[in-house]
Amino acid sequence: MMQHTVRAFDQELGELSRRVNEMGGIAEAMLVDAIDALLRRDSAKGQIVVKQDIRLDELQHEIEELAVLLIARRQPMANDLRHVMGTVRIAGDIERIGDMLKNIGKRVGAMEGAFPGLRTLSGIQHMSQLVHAQLNAVLDSFSQNDAMIAKEVWMRDGEVDAIHNSLFRELLTYMMEDPRSITFCAHLLFIAKNIERVGDHATNIAETVYFIEMGEALAGPRPKADNMPYTLTPKAE
Repeated sequence: MMQHTVRAFDQELGELSRRVNEMGGIAEAMLVDAIDALLRRDSAKGQIVVKQDIRLDELQHEIEELAVLLIARRQPMANDLRHVMGTVRIAGDIERIGDMLKNIGKRVGAMEGAFPGLRTLSGIQHMSQLVHAQLNAVLDSFSQNDAMIAKEVWMRDGEVDAIHNSLFRELLTYMMEDPRSITFCAHLLFIAKNIERVGDHATNIAETVYFIEMGEALAGPRPKADNMPYTLTPKAE
C-alpha cells in the first residue's frame, strides 16, 4: 500500500513537471518567433506569438489546480512540498515570460511603416539570443534537477542588464538626433525592456530551481554588470 501511494505521488509530481516543461517549450518558441517577426517586420507572425500565450495561461491554471489537489490528497512534507510549490512558482514565471513576448508580438504590427534601418536591431537580436540561452539552460536545470546549472544562469543575469542599458542610451540618442525615428525607437525601447524582463524571469526560475534542489536560497544579491563594456554589433564566433 505504501509503495502504491509513493508511486502515485511520484506520477503526480511527474505530471506537474511535464506541464511546466511544456510551458517552457512554448515560451522558447514564442521568443524565437517574436524576434523573427520583429526582424522581418512580419505582423502576421507577431499575431501567432500573441495567440500562443493562450496555451501558456491554460497550462498555468492546470498546474495550479493539480498542485492544490496534490497537496490536499498527499499532504507532502519537506522536499516534496518544496518541489510542488516551486513548480507552481516556476509556472507563474513562465506565464509572465509569455506576457512579455505577447507584448512584442503586438508591437510588431504597430510598427508597420515606421522609420527603418537602425542597427540597434542587431543589438536587440543579440540580447534576445543571450536571453534565449538563459531560458533554455534554466529549463534544463529544472528538468534535470540540476542546481548548479541554475546557479550559472543566476550568475549571468548582469550580462543582459548591461546590453539593455546600452540599447536604452543608443535609442535615446537616435530619438534626439532625428525626430522621425521617435515612434520606431519608442517601440524598440519597450521591446528591449520586454526582453530584459524575460531574462529577469529566467533568473527567478533559476533561484526557484536552486531552492527546490538545495533547500536554501542563493546567497547575496543578484550579480549586476551595468557598467560592462558592450558593442552593439555581436562579435563573430
